[in-house]
Amino acid sequence: MEALSDFVGQINSIAWGPWMLALILGTGFFLMIGLKLMPLHRLGYGFRMLWSGRKSAGEGDITPFNALMTSLSATIGTGNIAGVATAIFLGGPGALFWMWCTALVGMATKYAEAVLAVRFREVDEQNNHIGGPMFYIKNGLGSKWLWLGGTFAVFGALAGFGIGNTVQANSVADALNAKFSIPHIYTGITMAILAALVLIGGIRRIAEVAGKLVPFMAITYVLAGLIVILLNIGEVPAAIAFIVKSAFNPVAATGGFAGAAVWAAIRFGVARGVFSNEAGLGSAPIAHAAAETDSPVRQGTVAMLGTFIDTIIVCSITGLVIVITGAWTGGENGAALSAAAFEAALPGVGGYIVTLGLALFAFTTLLGWSFYGEKCVEFLFGVRSITPFRILWIIAVPIGATAELKFTWLVADTLNALMALPNLIALLLLSPVVFKLTKDYFAGNGQ
Repeated sequence: MEALSDFVGQINSIAWGPWMLALILGTGFFLMIGLKLMPLHRLGYGFRMLWSGRKSAGEGDITPFNALMTSLSATIGTGNIAGVATAIFLGGPGALFWMWCTALVGMATKYAEAVLAVRFREVDEQNNHIGGPMFYIKNGLGSKWLWLGGTFAVFGALAGFGIGNTVQANSVADALNAKFSIPHIYTGITMAILAALVLIGGIRRIAEVAGKLVPFMAITYVLAGLIVILLNIGEVPAAIAFIVKSAFNPVAATGGFAGAAVWAAIRFGVARGVFSNEAGLGSAPIAHAAAETDSPVRQGTVAMLGTFIDTIIVCSITGLVIVITGAWTGGENGAALSAAAFEAALPGVGGYIVTLGLALFAFTTLLGWSFYGEKCVEFLFGVRSITPFRILWIIAVPIGATAELKFTWLVADTLNALMALPNLIALLLLSPVVFKLTKDYFAGNGQ
């Protein structure tokens, strides 16, 4: 196992090297400039489209609102609680700053992904609307690029078992074991049964569950975090200043914190930022392709909110609580660090908030990613592969719950990078389509 871990670690160091971080941030920056900062100054418009998107407005399988909720169900997960904490543990408080940077340019990336997903989507044999990077590569770039779409589908299907399945089950099992002494295998079996009951209904059932659970869990967690911040409001300016300073300066070892170089803050901030909001991975557009909409751009403005909500709001809440309470110097890592921070600020209830929040976040992530993986497998092998995939997905849950967390995160991290590469190449090559559709839409709507 140690040899395998070392091998994956070597691949990870290459996959998340400077070139990948530059490609992710560079693609987002390029799209943001090409869109003339539209995702930033049209943020309010996106929220209006989200509100009106509670009802269908064209062909598709789920409402635009539920498409975002399905996307958020997959993105708001352990990355918002355990991922943020891990980034700070390994890269120092400055990692949170680089997560913010990733999110701001990531809004343009997520917007472009959704625009292309709706523009180049197809209808399968079961009359379901399907799309995502593999389809905008196939239909947007032509048959000579089909290999790139297939590459994305392979990595996407495999990555789902990491980021969307085993990591989620593992984090929940660890949290429930630490707080309630529940054996890992019991948590894994329970999650598997509940997931199976939802997955039987396909995307419509997943969207219905996500449309109810995601707003509830996100609002509850954010309110709890805001209470902590308000109770320590006087320390917020200093905490933010320290986060920014740490993004550009090494942080010395203190307490249980081992110290971190600037490169560590950048690497883990960007990597965990992408892990959390998934901008550039190509996962979210698979959900947005199923939206009942007649406008790729309108759905794109809804999609970009996913990155804003996930990282700028939810991840920031977790990060600020960890820094303000000083829990980041205690030596804890992952979900345990977030739980320690909330418990320090809200004794007796803080730990429960994080534990139960993590359980709900992870469960909905497991549902959303099952759909992503399913569509990747369908692209490769057809609709007959869906049922076998769902069976394997359910089996993997209890296996992930009992696996080693460090190795599970390492594999998930590596697969994320391999999955993002084909998608980022496609976004750059198809960027003129995104720019033209956007310009024509806002000119035609007099916006």
